[in-house]
Amino acid sequence: MSNTAQSGGDARDDQTGRFVRQPNGRVRPLSPHLQVWRWHVTMLGSILNRMTGIALYFGLAIVALWLLALAFGQDSYDLFSRFSGSPLGLLIWIGLTFSLMYHLAGGVRHLIWDGGAMLSPKDATSLTWLSIGFGVVGTVAFWAWLFASGKVQL
Repeated sequence: MSNTAQSGGDARDDQTGRFVRQPNGRVRPLSPHLQVWRWHVTMLGSILNRMTGIALYFGLAIVALWLLALAFGQDSYDLFSRFSGSPLGLLIWIGLTFSLMYHLAGGVRHLIWDGGAMLSPKDATSLTWLSIGFGVVGTVAFWAWLFASGKVQL
């Protein structure tokens, strides 16, 4: 098998820079990365899913600190509550709420894809936008309800 057959195209005529000659002489396509692939929303969805997963680990640590503050008595709990109710604390809680909402939607999106549905580029894009929208709308709705009910105040 020739090198061009292995690479899927004639690399000698390639003007795109998408092929490389390996030390053993074989011509292979360049590994995909941001300089090769055109940006699309499913890439954003994948990156957001990873970022929100990492944020949820930090959220778990904050919940553990809340439980520790509860266990250490009223003074510790009051300190934690003051920080949680501050603008910075609320920003962190709102970010964690978005992380939870989007990560949930991203998980459902992957379950749909694992079932073999909505895999065409148009459907995958729509489903990704829907999951991002769910994360944003769900977060706004939850915090609007908290503020409207008086459970949270600035």
